[in-house]
Amino acid sequence: MASEDQRIEDELSYPILLAERIRKSVDEAESFKFECSEVWKIVDRLLQMLRTLVRFASTTPSLYEVPIRRVAAELSKNLERALTLVRKCKRQSFLRRVVNIVSTADFRKVLNFLEASVGDMKWLLTIFNTDGTACGGIELSLPPIASNDPMLSWVWSFIASIQMGQLNDRIEAANELAALAQDNDRNKKIIVEEGGIPPLLKLFKENTLPTAQMAAANALCHLANDLDRVRMIVNELGVPIVVQVLGDSPMRVQIRAANLVARMAEHDPVAQEDFARENAIRPLVTLLSFDTFDDDHTGQLGKQSIHSIMQINKELEKKSMVRSSNRPLMNSYSNSYSHMEGSSRPGNHRKERENEEPEVKLKLKVSCAKALWMLAKGSVSNSRKITETKGMLCLAKLVEKEQGELQQNCLMTIMEIAAAAESNADLRRAAFKTNSPAAKAVVEQLLRVIKEFEDPFLKIPAIKSIGSLARTFPARETRVIGPLVTHVNHIMSGVATEAVIALCKFACQENFLCVEHSKAIIEFNGIPALMKFLRRNEDTQLHGVILLCYLALHAGNSDSLEQERVLTALEGVDRTVISQHPEIKELVSKALIHLNLYHAGSHSQRISYYP
Repeated sequence: MASEDQRIEDELSYPILLAERIRKSVDEAESFKFECSEVWKIVDRLLQMLRTLVRFASTTPSLYEVPIRRVAAELSKNLERALTLVRKCKRQSFLRRVVNIVSTADFRKVLNFLEASVGDMKWLLTIFNTDGTACGGIELSLPPIASNDPMLSWVWSFIASIQMGQLNDRIEAANELAALAQDNDRNKKIIVEEGGIPPLLKLFKENTLPTAQMAAANALCHLANDLDRVRMIVNELGVPIVVQVLGDSPMRVQIRAANLVARMAEHDPVAQEDFARENAIRPLVTLLSFDTFDDDHTGQLGKQSIHSIMQINKELEKKSMVRSSNRPLMNSYSNSYSHMEGSSRPGNHRKERENEEPEVKLKLKVSCAKALWMLAKGSVSNSRKITETKGMLCLAKLVEKEQGELQQNCLMTIMEIAAAAESNADLRRAAFKTNSPAAKAVVEQLLRVIKEFEDPFLKIPAIKSIGSLARTFPARETRVIGPLVTHVNHIMSGVATEAVIALCKFACQENFLCVEHSKAIIEFNGIPALMKFLRRNEDTQLHGVILLCYLALHAGNSDSLEQERVLTALEGVDRTVISQHPEIKELVSKALIHLNLYHAGSHSQRISYYP
C-alpha cells in the first residue's frame, strides 16, 4: 500500500500502470483468451474511471483524499490479482503449465473482485461529482468496500460534502455527522479517524452563514467528549478558531462556540491552557456581562459601583496597551494583545445582539458561565485571569439577579476560583483582599444563597466556596460561621457534610485564626449540632470527628465541650472510623489528651480504644 504522504496523483498512477500491464498480458495470452478478454473489459472500465479521477484530483484544490486512498489501495490489490492470473495464460513450457494450473473458477473469483472495484469507483465518482464542479451532494449508497461497515461510507460521503460541497450540502452533511456522533462513541471514532475534524473546523471558521457555523459547532461538540478526540481538535489548531468565532459572531453562533470551549476544557487540560493562552477568558467575561450592569449604574459595592469599577478597569487596560506599544521590544506582544482585545468587543454584531430575543441572550450567558467554570476548574492561572478581568463582579451580580442553570454555573465558577485561591496564597491575597469590592460582592451572594435557598445544587457550591476562602476571613468576620453551623444539621446529608468540611477549614491548624474561629463555632452552638451530626451514619462521621478534635484542641476549656460530653464521645468513637482512616488516630489522641487537661474530674473512668 502506498504511503499516506504520497501525492494522490502518484498513488492513482500505480493502478493505472497495473491496468496497462494487464492490457499487454491479455494481448499475449495463449489460453483462456475469452476469460482474459472479459477481464480486460472490466479493467478497461476501471482504467477510464481512474483517469477521470486523476483529472479531477489534479484540478481540485481542496480534495477529500481518505476514501480515494482506501479505494485505490483495494483496487491495486485486485488488479495485481488479475495481472498474476492473466500472465499465467501466456505460452509456457509443459512443466510450467502443470505447475501453474489455471481454472475458470480462478477467473470468476478475479472478475468478482474487479466488479467490486467498479462499484467502489462508481461510488467515488458519484460523491465527488467529477464533472469538474463541486461535490455532488450527500450520497448514501453503499460501495462494496464498505459492505461490512456501512457507517464508513456514510461518514466518507458526509465529510466529502462538508469539505467540497455547496453550502447547503455542507450544512446538511455537518448536521448528519452531528447526528451520527450523538448516537455512540464508535461513530465518533470513525469520524475522527476518517479526517472529519479539519473540514468541520473550516466550516466553523468561515463567516458565510450562521447556520453553517452552528451545524459545524454542534458536530464538534458531540465529538469533543473524550481526551483523545479533543486533543485532535487542538492539534488541528482548533482553539484559535473557536476563540476567533467567539470574539465576533452572531449571538447564536457564540452560544455554540462557548459550548465548545466548555466541552474541550472539561476533557483536556491542554485545551484548557490553550484557551487561556488565546485569551478566551476575556470575550467570555464580556459576553457574560452583556446587559448585566445596564440597570445598575447607581448600585454600590463598597465605595464604588460595579459599573464604575469596570469602566476604570477598561481605561487602565487601554493605558497599559499604549505604554506597551511604545516599547520596541514589546511590539509583537502589544499587537497581539490589541488583536485579542478587539476580538472581545461586540464589533459588527452589536446591533444584532441588542435586538436578539431574551431567550437567546440567556442561553449565551449560560454557555459562557459554563465555559468559565470549565476553564477555572483545577487551574490557578485561569482563575487568576478571570479575577483580573473583573469576572468575579459579573459572577456575583448574576448570582444575585438570575436563577436556574445560569445561577448554578456562576456559583460553580466561583467555587472553582475559590478552590484555586485556597491552594495558592498569591491568588488568595490578590483576588480576595478584605477591602476588595469583588470579594465583598462574592461573599455577600454566597451567604445569601446559603441562607435563603433550599436547592442543594446551589447550597453546596456556595458552602464549598466559603470553606475554601476560610483563610481570607478576619477573626471579626463571624457572620460566615453562623450559617455554616446552622447547616450542620441540614436534612440533606450532603449539605450537612459540606458544612462540616467548611468549618474544618476554619478550625484547622493551617488557619492562622483557628483559635478565634473555633471559639466562634462554639458560640454559635456548634457543639450540640456537631454531636447530632455524629449520630447520623458512618459515612459522615469522619469529618465530624475531625472538626470535634479541632474544637477540642483550640477551645478545650469551653463549658460547652463538657456539657455535651465531648470527651466521652471521642473516647467512644467507633473502631471502624479509626481503622478505615488511620490518619486521624494521632489527631484524636491529641484531642483526648487536651480535653483531659480541662475536664479530668468530670469522669471517673477512661477507656482507651487504642491497643
